[in-house]
Amino acid sequence: MVEVLKFTFIETDLDAIALSQGRIALLVPLEGNLGQEARRVNRLTKGAVERMRTAKAETAKLGDVVTLAWPAGMAAEAVDIVFLPRRCSVDEARKAGAAMAKRRGSAALLMLAGNQSKAAEIVAGVAMRDYGFDQHKTAESAEDARSVTVMSNRPAENEVAAAPLLAVAEGVFFTRDLVNEPANVLTTTDFANRLVALKSYGLDVEVLEEDKLAELGMGALLSVGEGSDSPSKVVVMTWNGAEDASAPLALVGKGVVFDTGGISLKPAAGMEDMTMDMGGAGVVAGAMKALALRKAKANVVGLVGLVENMPSGSATRPGDVVASMKGDTIEVINTDAEGRLVLCDVMHYAQERFKPAGMVDLATLTGAVIIGLGHENAGVFSNDDAFCNGFLKAAEAEGEGAWRLPLGKGYADQLKSRIADVKNVGGRPAGSITAAEFLHRFVAKDMPWIHLDIAGVASVKGETALAPKGATGWGVMALSRLVADKFEV
Repeated sequence: MVEVLKFTFIETDLDAIALSQGRIALLVPLEGNLGQEARRVNRLTKGAVERMRTAKAETAKLGDVVTLAWPAGMAAEAVDIVFLPRRCSVDEARKAGAAMAKRRGSAALLMLAGNQSKAAEIVAGVAMRDYGFDQHKTAESAEDARSVTVMSNRPAENEVAAAPLLAVAEGVFFTRDLVNEPANVLTTTDFANRLVALKSYGLDVEVLEEDKLAELGMGALLSVGEGSDSPSKVVVMTWNGAEDASAPLALVGKGVVFDTGGISLKPAAGMEDMTMDMGGAGVVAGAMKALALRKAKANVVGLVGLVENMPSGSATRPGDVVASMKGDTIEVINTDAEGRLVLCDVMHYAQERFKPAGMVDLATLTGAVIIGLGHENAGVFSNDDAFCNGFLKAAEAEGEGAWRLPLGKGYADQLKSRIADVKNVGGRPAGSITAAEFLHRFVAKDMPWIHLDIAGVASVKGETALAPKGATGWGVMALSRLVADKFEV
């Protein structure tokens, strides 16, 4: 498990700056007067900070870092000058912190927080970007110092403000770890065991095994795992943080730990990426951990369906008809459209058991959403404008791209089956929308619902502002903010 950096907040000590060893990150405004920490470093380095700022005045961009190596007059091995607008947004502050983290390497970092109003957000940016998944590498690497000291004139205030952001970072890291793990390690059983371990944070965790799923009638979910030796499971995580017994928000995640496509076998090229097909369940798990760590004053339940989609003599075939927990029969046209079969049963169970105030499902559901939105935005679908707008506002505030796409009867009609109540695919046109309409069928009429297709954002080939290439943890921040904005009392 990759650990989030530990931060120590101390009062600004101008005399100690000259004696500080390791690496120093110094926030410098692009305009106006230097802060007291920057003025001190400027004096110690005989005006180098001001000269650098002047030289960069016309060309400096957010996140630009200039390094003074072994600066004269100081004990530090390097001073990283990070340029930042004096009046910066949350997103700009986090990106500045991320720029610091990228230069940190394996050295401890002393951050001089010149921008006091956004110090906590800068800390969050440092924490989010300081991630590397190397658990399966055997080569020796330099020991990574997992601590940062933040020097500011309001350390207690900064520490309090940063605490919930760092709790969310813990959730993001948990999601990234899960999504990055290979499928021979993260089996359905291993995944479930990692979620059971979340009990130590105050979550109630229950694992439903195959016999219980069969008793409940989850024929759609069970059909996906028929060809695998790994047992299908549903894990229920409950956080009761509200003072009353109000109806919870339900978060539902697709957890296909590996997706071969089943009998409708995927092409070999790129199949190794299907270790991330449990990304929706990973986000739900990370969000639940974050809510528990920051002691969210809300009731939230997270449910994930864990399966493996493999071809074998016992695997579900194209043309088979399976029965969902709701009672609807489903003609399986393509066994590679399996995520919706998992979700429909778990969503129905969530509504039947918990009577939630709202429901959000997340899944790496369709390649079609990548064609439409690329890797910049998740696809958002909803039957409730107010609920959806609340999520979109939360995602925008957290810098997580999300774009709403339509629903409608015309799309649902593409799913009509000749021999069953519904078929699991509606053809190539509007593939991400027809997938959403399939799920819509399993949502009660009075249930506020959001479907998030995260196929393009869960894991990416290049680095993002707050993450290296690979798993991003997209959605944990937005869901935590949604809970804070709409469900905490």
